[in-house]
Amino acid sequence: MKIAILGYSGSGKSTLAKQLSIYYDIPVLFLDTINFLPNWIERDKEEGRKIVKQFMKNTSWVIDGNYSDFFQRERLEQADRIIFLKFPRRICMYRAFNRYLKYKNKTREDMANGCIEKFDLEFIWWILYGGRTMKKLKDYKKIENKFKDKIVVLKNPEEVNSFLSKIMD
Repeated sequence: MKIAILGYSGSGKSTLAKQLSIYYDIPVLFLDTINFLPNWIERDKEEGRKIVKQFMKNTSWVIDGNYSDFFQRERLEQADRIIFLKFPRRICMYRAFNRYLKYKNKTREDMANGCIEKFDLEFIWWILYGGRTMKKLKDYKKIENKFKDKIVVLKNPEEVNSFLSKIMD
């Protein structure tokens, strides 16, 4: 089983990836851990691409993250299932802020070592606008259309819970 998880910041991609990794007993890759080095420094893209390419050689996997530079097209083509967390801004903002409160002054396991949880104006802007530009919305729509036979679009936490209860029963 190969599962690609896409979605907006704060929608719960990493949480879902962990749950599916445990349920299916397959390895998980959080692309934030590839994109960032300690202290939020961006990793060299070619180095990151090599890491992702190597991980994708596994016979089964869950990959969490959008990052088109990290073989997004190939990930989506190889995936047996694509899950798109298409949550509204208000839910993403609420969840990101709660995540910040929970992990304040800590590094989450789905983040690169040394990347202390933050909730600053730059990240707020990203949740509200930067991650939802017209280009990004068009790209997501193309993905939905191209992979309609294997994509699941979940629009809120209740839909995620329902989805999980159906596959885990």
